[in-house]
Amino acid sequence: MLQRIQSIYLLFAALVIFALFLFPLAHNVYLDGVPSTIKVTGIYHDVNGQQQQTTAFTTLAVVTAIVGLIPLAVIFAYNNRKKQITYCYVAILAIIAYSFWLSQAVKTATGGFQMSTSNFGIGIFLSSLSIVLLILAVKSIQKDEKLVKSADRLR
Repeated sequence: MLQRIQSIYLLFAALVIFALFLFPLAHNVYLDGVPSTIKVTGIYHDVNGQQQQTTAFTTLAVVTAIVGLIPLAVIFAYNNRKKQITYCYVAILAIIAYSFWLSQAVKTATGGFQMSTSNFGIGIFLSSLSIVLLILAVKSIQKDEKLVKSADRLR
């Protein structure tokens, strides 16, 4: 059913992935002597106090949108809880692979710049948060499955 708690977890997991478009992955990274911000959409340099995009990450932005749509699609598989659990695990694996690709993109974009914890943006942690939300969704779906099986035994 759509009004179950797992739907909320899945919705929040999708929203967290879409929040990557808003929050930087890394900031105050000096590329070519200019302070830069790295987002999912590209690299932004500070020019006269304004953020100006210098490099676009088109494929990364498209894949971010696709990965964000996966938890939304899982919500509508509510008729078959076992299939919904499988889709959640597939979404978790997709987000792990996406996170690896994201980290490699940041590493490549920074070149030889040594990243420290002060350079990390909120975006670095959002994919981990969405994985936690997906795990909570799986636990809730399993709890629903257990409840339905116990009700079937009583009939």
